[in-house]
Formats: sequence, C-alpha cells, structure tokens
Amino acid sequence: MGGLETGYIAWGIAIVVLLILVFFVMSSLQLWIQALVSGAKVGLFNIIFMRFRKVPPKLIVESKIMAVKSGLVISTDDFESHYLAGGNVGRVVQALIAADKANIDLEFNRAAAIDLAGRDVLQAVQMSVNPKVIETPAITAMAKDGIQLRALARVTVRANIDRLVGGAGEDTILARVGEGIVSTIGSSQYHKDVLENPDTISKTVLSKGLDSGTAFEILSIDIADVDVGKNIGADLETDRAEADKKIAQAKAEERRAMAIAVEQEMKAKVEEMNATVVKAEAEVPLAMAEAFRSGNLGIMDYYKMKNVVADTQMREKIGSDDE
Repeated sequence: MGGLETGYIAWGIAIVVLLILVFFVMSSLQLWIQALVSGAKVGLFNIIFMRFRKVPPKLIVESKIMAVKSGLVISTDDFESHYLAGGNVGRVVQALIAADKANIDLEFNRAAAIDLAGRDVLQAVQMSVNPKVIETPAITAMAKDGIQLRALARVTVRANIDRLVGGAGEDTILARVGEGIVSTIGSSQYHKDVLENPDTISKTVLSKGLDSGTAFEILSIDIADVDVGKNIGADLETDRAEADKKIAQAKAEERRAMAIAVEQEMKAKVEEMNATVVKAEAEVPLAMAEAFRSGNLGIMDYYKMKNVVADTQMREKIGSDDE
C-alpha cells in the first residue's frame, strides 16, 4: 500500500508540473505566433524563459512588433536589458518611432540613456518637432535713469537630443533669460528707450547664447509685456536727503550740547573767580590788623582810607542816580 501511495503522489506531481509547462508553453505560443505573423523574430523558448528572467514577454513582444512594423531594427536582448535596467521600454519604442517619422537621428542606445537618466524621451522628441513656449515670471529691473521696469518674456525652446543627458533643464533657461533681461534694462540709459524698442531686449539676450550647456535650443525670446514701476532713483534721492537731514540735525544738536557745556563751564569759572575775590576780601581785615600791630599802618592812614572808600561809594551812587 505504501508503494502505491508513493506512486500516486509522484503521478500527481508530474501532472502538476505538466500542467504548468503546458500553461507556460500555450501562453508563450500565442505571443510567438503573434510575433511570427507580424514579421518579428522572437524565439519560442526565448519567450518562455523571459518569465524566469522576470521580464514581461507581452511587453517585449509588442515592443518588438511595433519596432519591426516601423522599420526599426532592435534586438530582443536590447529590449530585455533596458527593462531590467529599470527603463520604460514602451516609451523608448514610441520615441524612436516618432523620431524616425520626423527624420530625427536617434539611436536606441541614446534613447535608452535618456530614458534611464530620468527624462521623458518621447516628450523630448515631440518637443523637437513641436517647440515649447516657456513663460518667465515678471522680471523687475531698473534703468540708469532710476525708473523701474517689469518685463514678461516668452521663450520658445526646442529639445536638443544630443544634450538631453547631462544638460540643464527649464529652470536654468528661465534663470539665464531673467539675468539677461535685468542686465539689458540696467544698461539702458533711459527707460523710454526700452519702452520704445522692447525687441532690443530679446535681441541682446538671444545673442548671449543662453542655451549652452542646457538640454534645449532657444529659438526666440519675445517680450510679451513691459510695465513701468516705481521711480527708484527719486526714492533713493529722497531717502538720501532724509538721511542727510537727520545727520545735520544730529550735528546741530551736538554743537548745541557743546555750547551749553561751555556755558556751564564758564559759569563755573566765574563762580570760582568770585569765590577767590571773596576769599581775598576776607583776608583784608587780617592784613590791616597785622599792619597795625607791626606799625606799618597808623590810625590816620586808616581814616584816610575810609574817607577815600566813602568818597568812592558816594561818587558811584551819584553816578547811578544820574543814569
């Protein structure tokens, strides 16, 4: 009985394996027939083993058929390797077909490299055929006469297939165009010159070769609008005058403070001199007493001096009454 059960198990496993093989073969056979009648050479066993390589056979076969029908010669291994590298096989094939129809020289390896670099290769080809218009934000600049201008530009670009890998993107184009507009307006003597001939901005900016090192080719730069902003020069002059006024007021206040300080210092000196006089007058009686004791001053001399002082005071009083 044990040998019979083992035989049943073996037969069951064999049947399951056979069913799986039949499933793989039948599903692969359908794709093989589809490729065969389409003129695409994809081997049956190659289709079967794609599943083991974790490659979707349907995607590879359909991409191969699309390429063959468009007259492109691309090997199945190239499709598989690009898929395994993380690329978008269908997008690459569509881009190659579009490039071929537009007479754009684009090989599979270059298209695959562009796709693996993270760029949309189909969109790049379409942009090569149908250029794209990029609109810049409002760019503010000031002419030499101090008048502010705001310009809005539209940049028409076409994808450069040869520089898609490693080339700068749209942000670089916008930054360079904005820099060129600011430089052109800033070098204008009068803002009216820019308003009268806005095309001078586009011509000057376009002549600088702003698309070098980018993934695009600039076809034209068109100034869509130019508006007059503030009179920056007048505002600066006003601010400068206000600053000069404050500086002058500060210096005047400093001089006034210095004058007050000098006045107070002179008053202090006057008070000091008055104190010296008072001190000297206080020493007169002592000196007279010392003179009486030493015999240098007599009583008659003292009275004469008192008479002179009284006479002087009387004359001063009479003179003050006459006034």
